[in-house]
Amino acid sequence: MKKPATVGDAHARYRRACDYLAAAMIYLQDNVLLREPLMAAHLKPRLLGHWGTCPGITLIYVALNRLIRRTGQRTLLVTGPGHGAPAVHANLWLEGTHADYDPALSRDGAGLAELVRRFSWPGGFPSHLSPEVPGVIHEGGELGYALSTAAGAALDDPGLLVACIVGDGEAETGPTAASWQSTAFLDPATSGTVLPVLHMNGSKISSPTVYGCLDESELVAYFHGQGWSPVIVDATGTDNQDTLVLDAMDSAYAEIVALRERTRNRTPPAHLRWPMIVLRSPKGMGVPAHDVDGTPLEGTFHAHQVPLDDVHDDPGQLALLERWLRSYQPDELFDADGRPAADLLALPPDGEHRLGAVPQANGGTLRRDLPLPPVEPFAVDVPRPGAAQAGPTTVLAGWLAQLMRSTEDRRDFRIVCPDELRSNKMDAVLDATDRAFTRPVPDFAEHVAPDGRVLEVLS
Repeated sequence: MKKPATVGDAHARYRRACDYLAAAMIYLQDNVLLREPLMAAHLKPRLLGHWGTCPGITLIYVALNRLIRRTGQRTLLVTGPGHGAPAVHANLWLEGTHADYDPALSRDGAGLAELVRRFSWPGGFPSHLSPEVPGVIHEGGELGYALSTAAGAALDDPGLLVACIVGDGEAETGPTAASWQSTAFLDPATSGTVLPVLHMNGSKISSPTVYGCLDESELVAYFHGQGWSPVIVDATGTDNQDTLVLDAMDSAYAEIVALRERTRNRTPPAHLRWPMIVLRSPKGMGVPAHDVDGTPLEGTFHAHQVPLDDVHDDPGQLALLERWLRSYQPDELFDADGRPAADLLALPPDGEHRLGAVPQANGGTLRRDLPLPPVEPFAVDVPRPGAAQAGPTTVLAGWLAQLMRSTEDRRDFRIVCPDELRSNKMDAVLDATDRAFTRPVPDFAEHVAPDGRVLEVLS
C-alpha cells in the first residue's frame, strides 16, 4: 500500500479525496473521517458496493474536469460501469452538485456524513448509478448500453462532447460491440462528438477480460478497423497517472477540434476516424496489495467488489481496512469541520459546466414540446364501412413526414428503427429527410445523407 508520490499535486490530492470518500461509502456508517480509531460499530451492517472500477472512474473524471476548465467545452459524461457509483457520488459531492439538489449533502462534515451514510442504504442511493442521480442519464445496473446512449445524447447537439466510460467487461457485450459503429450515424456538422474511454483494469468479477488480454498492437488494429483512432494510456506501475491521462485527454481533444473543423466545412477525410482513449490502470488501485491471508488484491479480480469483506468479524481485516483508509490522509484533505481543502474545491468547473450539472443530463431542463401537425388533414374519408382502402402505416408516414419538415431547423425529432421503413410502407418519410449515414456509400444508394434524421439500424 504505497503513499502516492504526488501528494502535493492538486489533481492527485483531488483523487485521494474522491477515492477516500468512495471507500468510506462502501464501508462506513459512522466516524466517516476517522477522527477516532476505527471500530466494528462504525461499519455498515451489510457491505455492498464495487470498489474495483472506482479509482479509474475518478482518474477520468478529474481529467475531464481539467479539460472543461481549460477549454470551456460543454461535456456530458456517460458512465458504463455504473456499479462504480461511489466514485461518481464522491465527485458530485466535491463539485457541489449534490448540495445544489439536496442541501443535506452540503460540503461540510454533516453533508459528508450524510453522503457516506446514504450509499447502499434503505431510502438512500442505490449501489449502482441511476437517472435520479445528478448528471446521470444511464441506468448503471445493466452493462452494454453506455456507448449507444452516449451516441444518442450527441445527436443534434453540435458542440457537445459526450465522454463515455466503457469498462473492459462491458466491452465484451453484444450491444457494446455493435455500438462502436455509432460514428457511422453521427454527422459532425449537426451533432456532437462522442469520446469513448475504454477503461481496462483487466478483470471482471472473477476472470480476465478479453480486451485486457490484448496487446497494444491488437487494440489499435481492432479499434482502427471499427473507425476509431485509439490513444493508448498505460497507468499501471507508475506514480504519474494524472499526467499521463491529462496528456491523453488533451491529445484526443485536439484531434476532435481539428476533425470538427474539417468535417463541418464538409472536407472530411475519406475514412473518418474519431479519437478514443484506451486506459489501462490497476483494478482497485490504492487498495492494499494483499489481504491478511496473503491473497492479492490490487490489480486483481479480488478488488472488484468489497476487497475486505470480513471486517466485522476479523480484527486483522479491520486493522488493515483502517490502514488503507488512513493511507489517503483524510486529515490533509478535510478541515476540522469536514470541509474539503480550498485547492480541492478549485479544481471542478463552475456552474452548468460541472459534469453533474450539465443541462443535457438533468431531466426536463432542455425539453420542449414538438410542433405536432394536426391529424385532421391526414384523416381517411370512409363514407361507409368498407368503402375505402388505406393502410395505417402509409397514413402515419405522411403525418411523420410533415413533422420532419416542421422540425427541420430545430432538429429535435428523429425516427430510429430497423431497416424496415420501406417494407412497412412508410416511404413518405424519406421525402422529407434521408437516412443518416456518414460513411462512403455505393453510387446506387438512395435517400442516404450525413444529416438525415432516420436512423435505420438492424436489431
